[in-house]
Amino acid sequence: MGYFFNLLFVFYNPKSPAILAITKSKPLENQLMKALSLKNKKIVVTGGAGFLGSHLVEELKKEKPASILVPRSKEFDLRKPSAAAKVVKGSDIVIHLAANVGGIGYNQEHPAELFYDNLLMGTHVLHQAYKAGVKKFVGIGTICAYPKYTPVPFKEEDLWNGYPEETNAPYGLAKKMLLVQSQAYQDQYDFPAIYLLPTNLYGPDDNFDPASSHVIPALIRKFVEAQENNAPEVTVWGTGAPTREFLFVEDAARAIVLATKNYNSPEPVNLGSNFEISIAELAHTIGDVVGYTGKIVFDTSKPDGQPRRKIDTSRAEEGFGFVSEVTFPKGLKKTVEWYKKQS
Repeated sequence: MGYFFNLLFVFYNPKSPAILAITKSKPLENQLMKALSLKNKKIVVTGGAGFLGSHLVEELKKEKPASILVPRSKEFDLRKPSAAAKVVKGSDIVIHLAANVGGIGYNQEHPAELFYDNLLMGTHVLHQAYKAGVKKFVGIGTICAYPKYTPVPFKEEDLWNGYPEETNAPYGLAKKMLLVQSQAYQDQYDFPAIYLLPTNLYGPDDNFDPASSHVIPALIRKFVEAQENNAPEVTVWGTGAPTREFLFVEDAARAIVLATKNYNSPEPVNLGSNFEISIAELAHTIGDVVGYTGKIVFDTSKPDGQPRRKIDTSRAEEGFGFVSEVTFPKGLKKTVEWYKKQS
């Protein structure tokens, strides 16, 4: 693994001649000036029935496209090139959200599937989009792609300066290969492909399954159930010390639409909220919003994950005018209220 990573670092370090040639091959100001109208376009959103995807589809409808195709995994296995080719055929824009993804526990149990599934889906969808003559490809990456120890706030140029946190590495590296492929295809074929890096998302319609959910939906479910059952305590994984940045899902959807229309650089872009909170504070905050009055216990035998996550969002603001609008208290309240209505 170390040898493989060293090769990646040498060839894909953002300061290496190879990547500098790709990212600087076209003047950035020229790429940012070419706005793309989505009106009357045929748009494909892989993963469009999922958490982020369902919100993105609603945001895209405001642009009055000719059609929005949301392929379902039961019909199209995007790990196969033939299925990917069918999905993108005749489309103008492809936004690739589809992913095999979960929380830290799921990551520990399924590292091979996470690497294999996400690598193949990204590779085939982008390649078939290029072959089909798609006008623009938008790849959605993950904050898990950053090195375990990255200077805070995370800047896009630090993306290759180390190995990801171990529990996230198979997923994060598989998704990061989509960036390499996007840059290569834009450089060699002049194929319009961009790559976005959203931070941790939350909001209504999130995955609340305890076997695969991320931290906010997992904690909301724990606290709601504890309150309903009058449980004396709630157990939270890890020490509570790590920090995370969270972006409300509706803001993320709006950011993707803005980037699809206005961003054309091969350089990756962070999407975030500039809000950072520790897991301990997050747990107490969710407990307060839910109305839980019991004890909160931290299970230090469980992994913490990456020590700290907060990203620099200046490139998104400068590149396509994205600034998050939903504050964390407001977004969290909406999420808790939505979950209570479903349970």
